Amino acid sequence: MCVTCMNWTYKSMQNTEYKIFSIVIPIFRSELNIPQVLPKLKQLQEMLPDYALEVIFVDDGSPDNSFKLLLDAREKDPAIKLIKFSRNFGVPSGARAGLYYATGDCATFIAPDLQDPPELLVDMLKRWENGKKVVIAVREDREEPLSQKIVSNFFHFLMSKTTFKDYPKGGADLMVLDRDVLDQLNRIGERNTNLLGLVLWLGYEKEYIYYTRKKREHGQSSWTFSKKIKYFIDSFVAFSYAPVRFISLIGICTALLSFVYGALIFIQALQGYTPVQGWSTLMIVLTLLCGIIMIMLGIIGEYLWRILDEVRQRPPYIIEQKLMERS
Repeated sequence: MCVTCMNWTYKSMQNTEYKIFSIVIPIFRSELNIPQVLPKLKQLQEMLPDYALEVIFVDDGSPDNSFKLLLDAREKDPAIKLIKFSRNFGVPSGARAGLYYATGDCATFIAPDLQDPPELLVDMLKRWENGKKVVIAVREDREEPLSQKIVSNFFHFLMSKTTFKDYPKGGADLMVLDRDVLDQLNRIGERNTNLLGLVLWLGYEKEYIYYTRKKREHGQSSWTFSKKIKYFIDSFVAFSYAPVRFISLIGICTALLSFVYGALIFIQALQGYTPVQGWSTLMIVLTLLCGIIMIMLGIIGEYLWRILDEVRQRPPYIIEQKLMERS
C-alpha cells in the first residue's frame, strides 16, 4: 500500500519566515485511514502557503500495520514526526503527548478518520491570526445514526449545564490552540480528564465556528461503548461537583423524609394507634434506601479512584519509540 510523499513540508520548515502549524494525529487501528490522511495534509499545505506544517503522528499501540505505514511515509518525508506508545493508552493521551512535543506557533489535533474536515483549519487559522488564542470547531450536525446523535447531544447538554456554560452543546474535537495556550496546557499533568474541558478551564479568549461532522468512510471506530462511558464519567468528575452535590441532596431529602415518617409514627404512638407495618412496605423502603446508598458509594468510589490515580503519579503514557528529527 503506497503513501503520499510530503517533502514540501520539510522544505518549508527550514524557512524561518513561515509560521509553523503543528498537527497532532493520534492513531489506533488506522491502516485504512493513513493513505487518505497524507494526501489531505498535502492539500492543506497548498491551501496554507504562509505556513509550514509540522505533522506529529502518535501511534497509540496499534496492533495493525499503522506504524509501518508511517515509517514508510517518514522515509520519503523527514518532516513527519512519529511517537509510538508501548501499548494503547487512549486517544486523549495520544493528543496530549503530541501537543507536548509540538513546536508550532499554534497547534491542533485531528482524528485520522477525517470526519472533522481538515479544510476547516484554513478558516480557523485566519481567526487565530486575528488574535483569538483558541478557535473551536463546533459540531452543528453530524452524518451519523439518530441514536448516536441523541446520546452525544445529551452528554454535551449535561456538560453545558453542570460544568462550563460555554461548553459547546454540539460537542467539539477540532481546535486551534495558540502557543501560550499549549504551554499552559502542557503544565497540567492531570489524568482521566476531558481535553476540551481543560482548554475551556484555562479561560483564554475563544471563538467558535460551526460545521457538519462527516460520516466515517474507512475502517471502524475504536471509540467503543466502554470508552465512551469512561469519557463521560471522567468529564463530570474532572470538572463538575454535580455528582457530589447530588449525593448531598439525596442524603438531605432522605433524612427529611425519614424525619417526617418518624414523627408520624411517634404521633400515632401517642394516640395509641400503632398499626403493624406490612412486609411489602418494609421491603420497598429497605430496597430503596439500599439502592440510594449503593449509588452514593459508587459516586464516591469514582472520585476516590481518581484521587488514587493522581497520587500514584504514574505517567499518563509510555513512549516506546520517538522519531522527531532526522539525524
